[in-house]
This record gives sequence, C-alpha cells and structure tokens, in this order.
Amino acid sequence: MTITFYDCATAPSPRRARMILAEKRVEVTTVQIDLRSGQQFSDAFRAINPACTVPVLVTPEGEALCDNASIARWLEEVYPDPPLMGVGPVGKARVAEWLWRAEFEGLMAVMEVLRNSSKAMADRALPGPHRVAQIAELAERGRERARRFMGVLDARLADTPWLAGDVFSVADIAAFVFVEFAGWVKIVPDGGHAALAGWLEAVRARPSAAA
Repeated sequence: MTITFYDCATAPSPRRARMILAEKRVEVTTVQIDLRSGQQFSDAFRAINPACTVPVLVTPEGEALCDNASIARWLEEVYPDPPLMGVGPVGKARVAEWLWRAEFEGLMAVMEVLRNSSKAMADRALPGPHRVAQIAELAERGRERARRFMGVLDARLADTPWLAGDVFSVADIAAFVFVEFAGWVKIVPDGGHAALAGWLEAVRARPSAAA
C-alpha cells in the first residue's frame, strides 16, 4: 500500500513524524515541501492541507492526516509494533502526559522564540496561511519557558530512563526534537543537566535520530 508523506527536511515538526516512521520501519513516498520559498502556500498544497503546514501523511485510502497527533495515532493503530504510545492504561496515560508537556512546555516555547524574533518570519508569528505580527515579549517569555523545561526534563530523567518510564515513546521523540530545535535559538542544556545529557546520548544513538 502506498503512503505519501509531505515533509520539509529542515523543519522540526515533520522530523517527529519521520522518527516515528523510522522506529516502525514504515516505507513511504516522500514529497518535500520547501517552506523557505513558500511552497506550503501554493494552491496545490492547500488542496492537500488548507492549514498550509507540514507534516502531512496521506493514507492508502486517500485520507490526509495533517498534524503529528493524527499521524502518530494512525501509525500506532496500523503498525502497532513497536508500540510508541504506551502499553496498558497507565503506560498510555504516562506517554500522553509527557507528550503534552514536551509539546506545550517545550516545542511551543521555542516556536514562540523563533517566530517572534526571526526577521525571516516577520508577519508569520503563527503557522498557517494568515499573517500574524510578531510580539517581542513572547520571544522573551518563550526563552524562559524553554530553559525551565530543560530543568524539568533533567529532573524527570534522573528517575527514569525514558520520559514515560522504561520504554522509548513518542514523548521522547517530541522532547528530543525540542532540545535540538532549542539549539536553533541558542538555548542548550547547561552543565548541570547530567541526566538530560545521558538521555540525549541514548536517543542520538538510535537509528531514528538520523531520520
């Protein structure tokens, strides 16, 4: 069955989906969307995803899944091995908890910084087709949020090998992409984050980290 994946090799959001695809060893036909040139705003791509964002995964039935949440859920249902969204009620709940925190406290914080400070994103402070003005104060708030979340991750990983417990999950993927994305705006773990550093080394050793 043919699965089409709309990607941008340089963007953090589709990297999360690529890592899940790699972990589950799912083959896809990849179409690169050049965000720098504005290809996501073309009529052809709007017909696939009116929100003008990547990633998008089109299932063999022709269903376009237009965000990481729906892509991860579909892949977990169709390709359950290895499980990346938890096993059992508590395991699934713990993955959901840390995935949410990685997205809300981490990835969204860095997005605030980049989209509200980059000259290249003037009037593009939010993803999507609408023009939104930058707010400098949100960039500063984002920096503080991202730095704080580095400490949260370090404290959690001092107690458990992976964010949701003993098994690697989509929560680790989201948090890993957050840490690497934060480096774009010069926010990095400090020397005291030993547990976070060890976890980063373990994630980077996985083949999916190169996806």
